[in-house]
Amino acid sequence: MTMPFGYVSPEQVMKDRADYARKGIARGRAVLVMTYADGILFVAENPSSALHKISEIYDRIGFAAVGKYNEFENLRVAGVRMADLRGYSYDRRDVTGRALANTYAQILGTIFSSGGDKPFEVEITVAEVGETSATDQLYRLTYDGSVADEQDIVVMGGSADSIGNALREGHRADLPLDEGLRLAVSALTNADGENREIAAASLEVAILDRTRPRRTFRRLPDAAVAQSLGAS
Repeated sequence: MTMPFGYVSPEQVMKDRADYARKGIARGRAVLVMTYADGILFVAENPSSALHKISEIYDRIGFAAVGKYNEFENLRVAGVRMADLRGYSYDRRDVTGRALANTYAQILGTIFSSGGDKPFEVEITVAEVGETSATDQLYRLTYDGSVADEQDIVVMGGSADSIGNALREGHRADLPLDEGLRLAVSALTNADGENREIAAASLEVAILDRTRPRRTFRRLPDAAVAQSLGAS
């Protein structure tokens, strides 16, 4: 049978959409999420003090993203609204990282396979700090709605493989916060052998601190980041 002029197979359409999304994500500066002794650490190369790549979703849940800011910000806001509604309607303990990750997966998967609007150029991580390090949860979601339950480390954006390899070499379960931050920044600055410097003011750093009673999310100010990086 002769195919009509301009026909493109469904497989090629999906491949093109995936390539488009991956290229947009790869252009973004890296964001990493990793566990440390007392919680979960988020570090992003981000010179903007107003446009955050890292945010709080709920009491023990954080959010990190790379890609197009307006797209992942819409996802963040939707997650906050869903968490607030569920916590208000039922119980705060009913708001989980797994439920948020499943919701995001459905949204991203629907957009990717719709065939209409372009796919979201985003990759996100939903992190939930547990009562112990063994119960920490890291969920990585890609542009097509795929979701993976990661262990200890997630790296998104440009040079993700190089940064991830460096983190895995130095990571351990009992890593103190200062040492974890230095490891994270070292991995960012030496990605792909570049050996460059990143000032504390160009970093966005936050933690989910399991030692806090309820609201575990806390941003680290530039002065505290610089002090940690300068510590021996």
